[in-house]
Amino acid sequence: MKHTPPVTLFVQCIIDTIYPDVAEAMVKVLEDLNIQVSCPTSQTCCGQPAFNSGHRQVAKAAACKFIDLFEEAEIIISPSGSCVNMVRHHYPELFADDPEMQKRAIKVGAKTYEFTQYLVDVLQAEDVGARFARKVTYHASCHLNRFLGVDRQPRALLSHIREMELIEMKDADRCCGFGGTFAVKYSDISEAILKEKVDNILQTGAEVVTGCDMGCLMNIQGMLSRINASVEVKHIAQLLAER
Repeated sequence: MKHTPPVTLFVQCIIDTIYPDVAEAMVKVLEDLNIQVSCPTSQTCCGQPAFNSGHRQVAKAAACKFIDLFEEAEIIISPSGSCVNMVRHHYPELFADDPEMQKRAIKVGAKTYEFTQYLVDVLQAEDVGARFARKVTYHASCHLNRFLGVDRQPRALLSHIREMELIEMKDADRCCGFGGTFAVKYSDISEAILKEKVDNILQTGAEVVTGCDMGCLMNIQGMLSRINASVEVKHIAQLLAER
């Protein structure tokens, strides 16, 4: 029998502090697939907010901690495409002047996966036994889709959820306007982009909007709440954990 290595979870800050039920759902899905899961409690931010704001030394300090903590893990999984993109693509950039650290960063990045990417590409598990009898539409996050090339994987998983109707929204891969600090620095532009995204969600008639990154979903949830829309927001891990 092929050995399936244990996985170590890197839980995105926003999930750790605001949406812990997403992490719990991810653990449930993995354990139902007989995957051994661990989650270091001393983990911190990957450094992406600092990196995007130009504070490279602060980001480098966060990256050093991440590498030290996760270096011995066999597989690292995160429920966030933007965080995985940071580790894979920007950590080596941060250590461009330090060949030894850059080598360690590349090695860690190579075994860091976004949740749906790991399920489909590594485990080849498109059907995890989920059942969710609702109408759902999917938002394709920018970092996940454009920088990691992950788009087929979440859709494959969603298509195998029993009793669920997946309704494609217009411009599913268009930005939701979040972009982390972008939503704070350029709030008017962000809100205009978000309004278009929410309009597209409402036009589908879906009861639930899902995606793979809670940054985007939190932003979408905010406007849906402000306009008193009845559409629920759920991370894909929560749908996959439904039975």
